[in-house]
Amino acid sequence: MQIFRHYEDIPPQLRGGVVALGNFDGFHRGHQAVIRTAAAEAELLHAPLWVFTTEPHPRAFFRPGDPPFRLTPLRAKTHCLETFGVDNMLVLPFDPALSGMLAQDFVIEVLIGGLGIKHAVVGYDYRFGKGRGGGVDVLRQMGGMEHFGVTIVAPITEEDGSTAPVVYSSSVIRRALQDGQVRAATEALGHWWFIDGHVLEGDKRGRTIGFPTLNLSMDDYLLPAFGVYAVRVVLPTGNVVEGVANIGRRPTFDKADVTLEVHLFDFTGDLYGQVVSVEIVDFIRPEQKFAGLDELKAQIAKDSVRARELLADPALARGRYRLPRLG
Repeated sequence: MQIFRHYEDIPPQLRGGVVALGNFDGFHRGHQAVIRTAAAEAELLHAPLWVFTTEPHPRAFFRPGDPPFRLTPLRAKTHCLETFGVDNMLVLPFDPALSGMLAQDFVIEVLIGGLGIKHAVVGYDYRFGKGRGGGVDVLRQMGGMEHFGVTIVAPITEEDGSTAPVVYSSSVIRRALQDGQVRAATEALGHWWFIDGHVLEGDKRGRTIGFPTLNLSMDDYLLPAFGVYAVRVVLPTGNVVEGVANIGRRPTFDKADVTLEVHLFDFTGDLYGQVVSVEIVDFIRPEQKFAGLDELKAQIAKDSVRARELLADPALARGRYRLPRLG
């Protein structure tokens, strides 16, 4: 996948494409429907397929003091889109200039002047331009005036047995993860929620109790319910190793920072400095403080047994929730 950070330097052969517009945080089933629709239109028009997004997320720009809330920071989002089959991605900096650009000017300068689009595809609730002043009606109107097509994708829903269907959205998925409802979040995403990053060097305490761990930072990610999870870890080789993980502050050791610690089953090797992806499969229990290392060790052993049981559950089979692909 080619990633462009400026709309002024788009190669001529990539102009005249079909663009899916949105933030796509989490890359859930609704986002997939938008991009799948754009891909079908691009194939019909024999045109390049594009995804447009911004970095940072507008919420982070306007409310920089908020806690981390991203399901997929840029690297994770790029991985999702590339796996899906997106060819080209335009990522513009969300800065004072872009945030102050009127919706009509965004269409003229970026979509037409920069990308030269033939067609735009957005979700039903897409907003853009200064003060979120543009919506799907404005985009349709501009499409008619400037001679490009517009497709609005209806909300993608899941019946949950209540009187109204549940609309897939990033905010609903965030709440599910914060409540420890991992399976509900996975169903809405259509894939495992994952955290990727470089393996950090920790205090190596796990080795002393027979449960060595690899550590990842949670700095850019939404903080889910603190506790223990069954996980699968995608190694740099592409191999997948199962394990048990703790996300939290490690109260037994009076730590204040939040980390992701993963104990891999049946694995030996040095992963320091390498990038891995930790797929969150299911929630086991809340984080707790133990009286000492022996008590902690005994509980990790129990957690490991439970994680292996969950990871063997046919309902959580790996093939069911791999990152989706076009086609």
